[in-house]
Amino acid sequence: MRHPFRRLSAPRLAAFALAVGLLPLLEGAQSRLSYPPTRRVEQVDVFHGVSVADPYRWLEDDIHQSAEVQSWVEAENRVSSGYLKALPQRAVIEERLTALWSYERHGVPFRAGHRYFFVHNDGHQNQGVLYSQSSLLEAPRPLLDPNTWSADGTVALGDTKASPDGRYLAYSVAEAGSDWHTYHVLDLVTGQTLPEELRWSRACCAAWTADGKGFFYTHFPPPAKGAEHQAASLDNRVYYHRVGTPQEADTLVFEQPDQPTWGVFVQLTEDGRYLVITLAKETGQRFRVLVRDLADPFAAPRILVREFTNEYFLLEGSEGSELFFRTDLDAPRGRLIALDVLHPEPERWREILPQGKGTLRGVLRAGNLFLAHLMEDASSHLRLFTLAGQPLREIELPGIGTVGEMSSRQSDGEAFYEFSSFNTPPSVYRLDLGSGTSTLLHRAKVDVRPEDYTVERVSFPSKDGTSIPMFLAYKKGLPRKGDRPTLLFGYGGFAISTTPTFQVATLAWLERGGIYALPILRGGGEYGEAWHQAGMTVKKQNVFDDFLGAAEWLIKERYTRPGRLAIQGGSNGGLLVGAALTQRPELFAAALPHAGVLDMLRFQRFTVGRLWVHEYGSVEVPEEFRALYAYSPYHQAHEGTAYPATLVDTADTDDRVVPSHSFKFAAALQRAQTGDRPILLRVETRAGHGAGIPRAKAIELAADRLAFLVENVERK
Repeated sequence: MRHPFRRLSAPRLAAFALAVGLLPLLEGAQSRLSYPPTRRVEQVDVFHGVSVADPYRWLEDDIHQSAEVQSWVEAENRVSSGYLKALPQRAVIEERLTALWSYERHGVPFRAGHRYFFVHNDGHQNQGVLYSQSSLLEAPRPLLDPNTWSADGTVALGDTKASPDGRYLAYSVAEAGSDWHTYHVLDLVTGQTLPEELRWSRACCAAWTADGKGFFYTHFPPPAKGAEHQAASLDNRVYYHRVGTPQEADTLVFEQPDQPTWGVFVQLTEDGRYLVITLAKETGQRFRVLVRDLADPFAAPRILVREFTNEYFLLEGSEGSELFFRTDLDAPRGRLIALDVLHPEPERWREILPQGKGTLRGVLRAGNLFLAHLMEDASSHLRLFTLAGQPLREIELPGIGTVGEMSSRQSDGEAFYEFSSFNTPPSVYRLDLGSGTSTLLHRAKVDVRPEDYTVERVSFPSKDGTSIPMFLAYKKGLPRKGDRPTLLFGYGGFAISTTPTFQVATLAWLERGGIYALPILRGGGEYGEAWHQAGMTVKKQNVFDDFLGAAEWLIKERYTRPGRLAIQGGSNGGLLVGAALTQRPELFAAALPHAGVLDMLRFQRFTVGRLWVHEYGSVEVPEEFRALYAYSPYHQAHEGTAYPATLVDTADTDDRVVPSHSFKFAAALQRAQTGDRPILLRVETRAGHGAGIPRAKAIELAADRLAFLVENVERK
């Protein structure tokens, strides 16, 4: 292993020693920061008889349209940039992060025709490059290099889907981190991108017809000019695009003008016969499923699943007229069922994989088998089953960790998957379906020895007595004296599972002797739908109680203490951090809420926020309003309170969680703060909710966060 200090000069070594806690932190508090003046307005809304002030309503104006908001953000960025750049340990932290970040990344291969496709980054590129090869032994050739699409690396490759014959590739492009994607078509024979551009798509994916002449996709009507990043996205439709024709000539396949708020997703079975249209109501966790038999050109879509009561995820491999779905119908931890298109009556539905001990997180039709990804105690397991549902074998994994992307086809005799953990860099494996043997194809060469670290699973009681699992990662032999710098990360929502995965910033934290803690909060999907529902709507406070319980347990068990404890989370996890720091400010030294949903009374008014009402609740329902108002971080920032050091960060083109959430929260927290700890707002430019962020920006953001934590995790 290359020693992390080997290439550091003496001054930088001293700075790094300071940063990692080998020397005492700087003594004395920094002088209190002077924040930009923030105009307040007399805006009061009344909800069910309750008057609620919203003094920073004007910060909801689009930064790209409002000179006042833009000027205010620039002033806030000058304050945060000045503070962060002046931290004595920041430069050496960025140097170390850059070294750690410079490792090769290999995506999981997928097949079309007789070719493999995968994304590769040499470790120094802002964006990964798409490659193709006819066999795993052949030298791959580059197909698309997003690094040539912009000077600053902020234009990224999104969805990629090759036609069944391998002749064409449909791919989408996203600019500046936006969720808006534009589709293009690459001719894989000539290497030329065709002239057509398909704009205003938000949800993947392209679904090619069996003849390879065109594909189905979804897109929205163009938004009004200037409203691209804030306006609600309504009236999603399904179109068919024929290769070589302009978007204006595309055929409308499906629309629902009477339900413009519903989400629409489109897939094709691998044999190309059945077009499956999934309608998502509210959060997307409750589906209606339609199917159209493409063998009959006059057939209209038929309802396969009518009620919006459960989730249904299609496996693209089918068997005759039977389609396979992973569902939580009568199985909160998930099961696999078969639905016959010719006999769609619910009483004819057939169970293949019943609900088991673990949570079924994914299934592939791989050759003549099913490859199932199950989660037990929030750690991944892979198992092979026959088409009749009989268990064949467990696929041995390297240890506690997470299976990421998987790929296979019904016509293949192989599958591919990725595995990683806190101390295990991403590794891509090829699974031989006949023998069940996994072969390592690529392992990221990162400057880390997994055996130097401990990853353990513990549990603690939440406020209501529920046992909450938690993963801890730290250097082996680390003494437990109650004073270790500890970073507590959480999410807890939308049935999304947060499990041990590899992150460069986490490794840098562990290198310094810090502890990384990941509690498995209610609201997530690690233990199935019942676990998810225990942290939804009026029960959302359970998620915050779980997170606060994790903090209290870490202190009680002498891992850390409040002056050494920091919290972090993004998006819904940003809400978690905002709620935790406003409910128990004395419990933490520092907080990192990223792109958080922080104004819980107005989130549904912007972009896709309406889809979150089922998760969070609605201000229109009295009981749900009371719950939302009680924890809404923006509304619970109370003047006269000493809050922990807080770095609120967002991005100017985030059109999923609009940046005004962070603007308003930072303004409220700066006004409320009575302590001398900093409240900073950091707004990235030409970036979105996180997808496609270029390497350079990702390293800079990680360095700012870690330097902020090191400076504020304990102040004497």
